[in-house]
Amino acid sequence: MVEWIITEGLTAYDDALAFMEARVNAIIAGEAAECIWLLEHPPLYTAGTSAKAADLIAPDRFPVHDARRGGEYTYHGPGQRVVYVMLDVGKRGHDLRRFVQDLENWVIGTLDAFNIKGEIRPGRVGVWVQRPDKPRNADGALAEDKIAAIGIRMRKWVSFHGLAINVDPDLSHFDGIVPCGIRDHGVTSLVDLGLPVSMADLDVALRQRFADVM
Repeated sequence: MVEWIITEGLTAYDDALAFMEARVNAIIAGEAAECIWLLEHPPLYTAGTSAKAADLIAPDRFPVHDARRGGEYTYHGPGQRVVYVMLDVGKRGHDLRRFVQDLENWVIGTLDAFNIKGEIRPGRVGVWVQRPDKPRNADGALAEDKIAAIGIRMRKWVSFHGLAINVDPDLSHFDGIVPCGIRDHGVTSLVDLGLPVSMADLDVALRQRFADVM
């Protein structure tokens, strides 16, 4: 059984890290169930293990945290659903690449509940949506914006950190970083795409789609 936790309000990042550390250790020891934690953070930037200093454009804008997860810089803040996944990847096949793909497919299935076509792109972890309403790229391709980020850390085949799905964050807050090191694409949200989706709506869809892929 997977325990689902939904925390209202804003959760301090250091408190979230402490909870995940303790829970992952308890899962490894066989003393706690797997856990999915849904929450929001106050505005902040996090640096993954591949973060480049040049990608932190405004270091004084919001607090910057060392996330110790995979990936580069990302933003968390109100209006963004953070989904921390403390799951036993060992019993899911000992395949980290497949696990990340499963997380991407979970997001894609969740977005499909709102008639949004999420897509993955080689070399770009996360989930993307095409923007035919925006000017095309220089090569003539449709513009694409990122709607969900993924960053995972593993300890003895138990995962932590996870997903961040943009429901209705202040998209200008992403301007202080190069999100995930990608300069030639933008960032969007469900509300930016014209969908009046609430956090509760997204939570229902996440839970419904979880069993389909995980």
